[in-house]
Amino acid sequence: MRVIVMVKADKDSEAGVMPSQQILTDMGKFNEELVKAGVMLAAEGLHPSSKGKRVRFAGGKRIVTDGPFTETKELVAGFWLWQVRSMEEAMEWLKRSPFDGGAEVEIRPVFEAEDFGAALTPELREQEERLRKEVEKRKAS
Repeated sequence: MRVIVMVKADKDSEAGVMPSQQILTDMGKFNEELVKAGVMLAAEGLHPSSKGKRVRFAGGKRIVTDGPFTETKELVAGFWLWQVRSMEEAMEWLKRSPFDGGAEVEIRPVFEAEDFGAALTPELREQEERLRKEVEKRKAS
């Protein structure tokens, strides 16, 4: 199963405070463990919400709001995409992470094709597979 591991924003990440060399070193070691174990598929940190935008879709309109966004506790500062056998395995990995100081991290399963049942017709499944292959091909070049 794939899971997304979302690191919640805090006042420092929203202020654009960069992590210390020690934090980067510790996180690098942890990420190496994840890669060697075949768990990590992707990982990225995000700029503060002040550099972002939100788009609300309402009645055919697209309403754009510039950041920053006020509810810091609902914002994401970074993420991993992991391949694990179970939510329990994901939790075990996360407990080994070098986070400290009140960090909050959320783990959620990523939908797989079979989760959509009959709504994902053979044609839609083929389209999904074709698009995934195209993305992989572009990453390789």
